Amino acid sequence: MVTFGRVPDCSGGHRGLPVTDAGVHLQDRLEILIEDFRTSADPPMPAFVLHAQDSADDGAVAELVQQLYEGQEAHSTRCAVAQNVYDGGTEVRRAAAMVRALSDPKKWGDPKAAYRRYTFPRLRLVHAIDDAVAELGDTWPATAPGSPEAGQDQRQRLLDQLARQRWRPKGRGRWSPGLQLSDMAHILPASIVAGLAALLARTDWYMAVGAGLALLVLLTVFSSVLPGRAPIFLWLRRESRWFLTTTFLRAADREDPTEVSLLRPVRSWRAIAARAYDVAEALKAGGDFHLQLCVLALREDLRDNHRRWSWDLRGFKRPRPPMLFLPHADEHNGGIELIRAVNDVRNRRSELDPLVVVAAVHAQDVPRIERGAVRTTPAHVLSQHRFSDQLRTLYREWARNLRARQSPSGERAVLPWVMKVPLPHDQLGPVEDRHRHLRASHRPPLARLVWSLHTLVLILAVVTAGTAMRAHTLHKQYCSAAVLTANRDTRRHAASDGSTECIGVATGDVRFADWLPKADPGDDPKPLVGRSETPWTVQQLEGLIARQNADVLADHADNYVTVVYAGPLSHDPDGSSLVKGAQELAGVYLAQAVINKGSSVRLRVLVANGGLDLGRQVEMANAIASYAAHDPTVVGVVGAGRDLKSSRETTRILMKAGLPIVSGTNSATYLPHEYANWFSLAAPDQWQVRQLGLIAAQLRTQGKQQHALVLARDTTETPDMYTQEQARYGQAMLKAHGFTVPPKPRLYKRDGGRPELRRHARQICQNATVPSVIYFAGRVEDLDPLMNQLSREPGCSGKPIAILTGDDLSKADFLHGRNRVAPEVTLYHAALAELEKASVQTDFYADVARHLPGVTGQHLAPDSPALASGQTALAHDATQALYDAASRDDKPQSRALTWVNLRTVRIPNMATGTIDFTTAPPYGDRTGHSIVLKKVRRNGDGIAEPDVLCSRVAGDTTALTETECDIKDPK
Repeated sequence: MVTFGRVPDCSGGHRGLPVTDAGVHLQDRLEILIEDFRTSADPPMPAFVLHAQDSADDGAVAELVQQLYEGQEAHSTRCAVAQNVYDGGTEVRRAAAMVRALSDPKKWGDPKAAYRRYTFPRLRLVHAIDDAVAELGDTWPATAPGSPEAGQDQRQRLLDQLARQRWRPKGRGRWSPGLQLSDMAHILPASIVAGLAALLARTDWYMAVGAGLALLVLLTVFSSVLPGRAPIFLWLRRESRWFLTTTFLRAADREDPTEVSLLRPVRSWRAIAARAYDVAEALKAGGDFHLQLCVLALREDLRDNHRRWSWDLRGFKRPRPPMLFLPHADEHNGGIELIRAVNDVRNRRSELDPLVVVAAVHAQDVPRIERGAVRTTPAHVLSQHRFSDQLRTLYREWARNLRARQSPSGERAVLPWVMKVPLPHDQLGPVEDRHRHLRASHRPPLARLVWSLHTLVLILAVVTAGTAMRAHTLHKQYCSAAVLTANRDTRRHAASDGSTECIGVATGDVRFADWLPKADPGDDPKPLVGRSETPWTVQQLEGLIARQNADVLADHADNYVTVVYAGPLSHDPDGSSLVKGAQELAGVYLAQAVINKGSSVRLRVLVANGGLDLGRQVEMANAIASYAAHDPTVVGVVGAGRDLKSSRETTRILMKAGLPIVSGTNSATYLPHEYANWFSLAAPDQWQVRQLGLIAAQLRTQGKQQHALVLARDTTETPDMYTQEQARYGQAMLKAHGFTVPPKPRLYKRDGGRPELRRHARQICQNATVPSVIYFAGRVEDLDPLMNQLSREPGCSGKPIAILTGDDLSKADFLHGRNRVAPEVTLYHAALAELEKASVQTDFYADVARHLPGVTGQHLAPDSPALASGQTALAHDATQALYDAASRDDKPQSRALTWVNLRTVRIPNMATGTIDFTTAPPYGDRTGHSIVLKKVRRNGDGIAEPDVLCSRVAGDTTALTETECDIKDPK
């Protein structure tokens, strides 16, 4: 669409607005042509030759061309004015010099006018050869005389000169204007360097140095063997490809190669060298060839600068064609020969170029361009119309005659691309109608807005910011994350102490030990509650398991099953939770090492963390279920060894995923009856308390009122279900044995990780009737604060008190003084694993010495600090039981078959005895639990000494009796 704008009414004109009637009409014609260029696909562009009908108006015509130039420049058209160079002895030479001056991109207007400056690589190459010929002068004849060896010598001299010029025109720097970094000759070296840098950054230093030296030698060889020692990758430049493929330069009697190939650099160099020699000979000979070659290179460069479907869409961003203005075209400056050369080259080529030529010639020189288009409308008819109508008629005739009149120009042939416009005297006066003028749409093209450097910078900024935010979010949410991707099997969560927990399944490079706090060598080690003397660390165990897994996947990719260990592997201030996780993980790894050494079906172990004290086991269960959904080798879960309010939801999630759970230490009574996928080696809480009732019965004096109470953790604000069950069953057991018990247990809270027991101890001891029996439904970490408060209360001093408690106290370490008992207090507690009796028939301890790191002789006894709690032994036996169900008939079983097979598992000679699930619910109440009842009392030295009252190894279904568990005669 052509838009109109008002012309300011001012005398003397305005820059960009014509001041004559002819100027207005010609400017309108140019704008219409520009609008066609915007909307059409390569419309033909004429060469306008303006001349006066009267020679007295020649100066006015030259001024008119200058006005047209200023008008188009004001409209942001890429314009150039052909300067009078007068370099050369002939008119053709002067015309070629005029074209040479146009190879400077600065000649084509303000770079801010449209997109960016033009580039002229083809024209520069022609000028480089021309300069080389001129530099050699008369010592380099056009035809080498004598033998073929003389011709080779002349060719080599030319190539040497071009090499000295670096195949560039003389006086042009390497980074002169017009150089495009997007050329393949620059992209390929940059890509090679970038690729080598990325590759060598991951290698050793000597490999990087060796590769760099090899590349240097390769480039040196290329520089030595390629003809003329031309710049590396010159054969990949655009101008070199055009130089060899254009039919304008192809000679019929030459047998030299004419193609370039990325894979054949030497052949490509020879082709370029041969073509350069041919062109140099023709340039030396003179004639029209030099001028026509320069014009051809100019139009090819302009075509390339306006190519629409280029990588940068530059043709869409330059909606106005380039224009060349010749205010004084005559025989002295070579302007007329330039017009004729433009016509001749266009006749020879089938491609259209976007160049518009506007030239002014003197009236006397019009016969020199009489080879112009033949006018079909008589001059006297044209003169009867307005000049605007005349101009329109001339353009229509030119366009109609263009196809028929294109032919190689001869002495009498027409110039079909030239449109002569005679200008009458009355049209060269001041403009009469100044109310409007035409202007092609000046709205910036959509490609300029969307596909531009500014848009690219904006997009890169947005993408970079989005990528940074995405990376920050991924690193904040996941334990292992890259820039745009993350390992979604583990997530980061805030811990209660302000640190970060890594929750989920450790896959890839995730290790939960990396999230444990690093000890400061200058800090004093803090004493840990429970049995903390483990000769191994979580980091060591995770590394050993990863090594086993790698061997399984490498050598037995089709013959293995996967078991997930789910446990507490986060750090807490006193370290007790981490000790439990480390001991259980050691048992799982030990089972894996033994199985993979002697079984055809291999065992792969994945480690999952449920957080501090399994406080995030629901998130862990979701991660396990999500991972198992795409890994069918996962057959079950080992662990989940803490009874919490979330245990039901955890078990439900894993049951929906089809995964059975084999727990070593979770003593929940309700789970095996409510969920068919729950299997546990631990004696249930209800059954444990029933066994502790054998001791309570001995503490009861018949016929005498005895007071007892239950002291339990307050679980209203905590997720602990173990203490809640222990309190409920303990309350019922004491009542059943005739003790006078308050209607509800006494509940204590925890504040900041410490139990608030001082007030409870004072009320218990100040009561007129101090209880003789206290059932402590708490955790091992609360034992020392309780004993400390009881020893300080005068009301309890000197009065014997018996404290009964469950299996969590099996983690206490009395032998090494890490846990204590108050004076006059006797502690009775249950333990889940009878290791002493079972050690006679098991290979567990021999396997410990063979596979676990850091184990010495002091760690091999059942009562050693590392093993006495039974956590390692129970986790080992649970893993063995799950593997036995998953590898029946020496074949990997599916998780459904593993679930079914678990109800038939019976394995003797394990670390805790015989593991038997044949009577597991719903077929009945499982019997044969391993159990130990212990008595702990201070000796004469003030050190608590544990004694075993009675015990059963796993698989032994014989019921315990009061006689066997005599508190006066510990075994």
